[in-house]
This record gives sequence, structure tokens and C-alpha cells, in this order.
Amino acid sequence: MASKSGSGGLREPPNEQAVLNVYEGMRSELSQIYSNITELEMQVSEHSLVINAIQPLDQSRKCFRMIGGVLVERTIKEVLPAVQRNKEGLEEVVKKLYETLEKKKKDLTEFEAKYKIRIRKQDDNKEEGNKKEGNAQGVLVGAASSSQ
Repeated sequence: MASKSGSGGLREPPNEQAVLNVYEGMRSELSQIYSNITELEMQVSEHSLVINAIQPLDQSRKCFRMIGGVLVERTIKEVLPAVQRNKEGLEEVVKKLYETLEKKKKDLTEFEAKYKIRIRKQDDNKEEGNKKEGNAQGVLVGAASSSQ
């Protein structure tokens, strides 16, 4: 009972379908992490653009900033440090997500090795589909000729 409580309760899947479900869940989680990283990197890029645009300007100049859906009037002197802190915070989150991503990729690779999971490429699927059709035609022809 204690062995099942670790790592989400699905340490040893009982059958192939359970293995497949766990594997798809792991792949889905990786995909979600990738999309989160992409979104946050875009935000970091936007913060950099804002910083580069307002940095050379007069520090007492009026500046507008969106805070919680409300547009607030401030000066560049007040806004610039806040935007820089936000950017640094986002970069830290992205760094941690990359670390999590590497760990999850390693876990997925180990899971693939443990259950001997191989990914078929699109070309392999097409070729295998053609082989199956060819085999099916041979079976159908054989079955039709034996029934005559």
C-alpha cells in the first residue's frame, strides 16, 4: 500500500492500457510545461521591450502601467524598477520550469525504457498501414479462393 502512494499513486501500472494512460499523461504534462515556458518567455521579451523603450527617457516623465486590469498613472522612475523586478521574477520561473522539464523528460525516458515504448513516426505509420492493407488483401483473397 505504501508503494502505491508515491508519485501520484501509479507507480506500477497493472496492464498495457494503464501504462499507455500514464505515458500519455506524462507526455501531456511535458507539452503543458513547454507551452508555459513559451508563454513566459514571450512575457519576458515584452518586458525587455518596455524596459528598452522607457530606460533612456526622462525619469520624471509620465508613464502608464496596467496593474490588475486597472491603468495607473506613474512616473518612469516608479515604473522602471517594478518592470525590471517582474522581468527577473519571470526569468526565475522560466529557469525553474526548464529544470522541471529536464526532470520530466528524464522520467519519461526512463518510463519508455522500462516498458519498452517506442514512438512511431508518420512515415512508419503510413508504411505499416500499407503493409497491413497488403496483408489484409492477401487474407481476403485467400479466404475468397478457399470458399469457392
